Amino acid sequence: MAKYIAINAGSSSLKFQLFDMPSEEVLTKGIVERIGFDHSIFTISVNGKNHTEMMHIPNHTAAVTILLSKLTDLNIIHGLDEIDGVGHRVVHGGEIFNDSVLITDKVLEQLEKLSELAPLHNPANIVGIKTFRKVLPNVPTVAVFDTAFHQTMPEQSFLYSLPYDYYKKYGIRKYGFHGTSHKYVSERAAVLLGRPLEQLRLISCHLGNGASIAAIEGGKSIDTSMGFTPLAGLAMGTRSGDIDPALLPYIMEKTGKSAEEVIEVLNKQSGLLGISGLSSDLRDITEAAKEGNERAKIALELFADRIHKYLGTYAARMSGVDAIIFTAGIGENSIDVRERVLKGLEFMGVYWDPALNQIRAQEAFINYPHSPVKVLVIPTNEEVMIARDIQRLVK
Repeated sequence: MAKYIAINAGSSSLKFQLFDMPSEEVLTKGIVERIGFDHSIFTISVNGKNHTEMMHIPNHTAAVTILLSKLTDLNIIHGLDEIDGVGHRVVHGGEIFNDSVLITDKVLEQLEKLSELAPLHNPANIVGIKTFRKVLPNVPTVAVFDTAFHQTMPEQSFLYSLPYDYYKKYGIRKYGFHGTSHKYVSERAAVLLGRPLEQLRLISCHLGNGASIAAIEGGKSIDTSMGFTPLAGLAMGTRSGDIDPALLPYIMEKTGKSAEEVIEVLNKQSGLLGISGLSSDLRDITEAAKEGNERAKIALELFADRIHKYLGTYAARMSGVDAIIFTAGIGENSIDVRERVLKGLEFMGVYWDPALNQIRAQEAFINYPHSPVKVLVIPTNEEVMIARDIQRLVK
């Protein structure tokens, strides 16, 4: 038996789950919010109940110190020597990392260099790594990359039709994200379908505030909707998704905004929020649409339309599909979005049951038994994937 802790560090937050392995039992989980701000918030689950405290947490080192002390103070563990490994979610591994890796000084140096590819995410991930290595210097530490799963994409999938030197000199290519989630649900789908993963053609729809779709053939990602950054692909909560690149200088000219300001708009003021003018939360938009708000209705239709297009594209790419998977906050919970996405796919063998679709946040088939293409809802579990990779690499 071993205890591994999975960490997802943001610029002002730190999410955690402590696992007992190999049983994969979650001993506790929680989040530290508003790190570096007044009135930081520490939440931890004890015996299934959340305990929340307001306190001053000036930096990530303090957050980790408090977290580890709470684990012992609340008798979740008896001592820090019970922690056998720490795993960190890292957003970008570039082309260097096609799998999770034990963190060494050299790996940390490589991660620092990759920060230019994910300036909003990787630096925060690195802060978390350095902090745990400082506080628990003798405990093995593992990096688990969002991009690693997509490193199996062939060149025709990951290359942009730009001068080839841009790829060779500057690393400009599609990297894809949400790889840990896509990998988890594809492996789980194989179990539920009772078929070897190597024989399956799957389309995984990770639909949350950030959203991406992956074409998974034989257990390997062969294409995905996000690109060089997580801005590409589907319309999302606040992200535009795919647009005509010539719009950037046009918007700059019309609004007087700089390139950085336009990118800020595309990342934080577009998508569902931009179209609806109401919210980036799909629940708010769904409610407004039911009340007759026309822009909310358009936002829902646009969101589903983009997903619909990728389903058709990836089914064609794999010469068919065995199963479509819905996961993440929207995919697992939005009955309305699943319905909008699946309507009209009968031509490719998708026969879904509206009655079975009335579920939220649970594993289920929502297709009719005779449907050639199965449709599954699978709650994602990126944290358990991190714990599994710690176990694999530490052993």
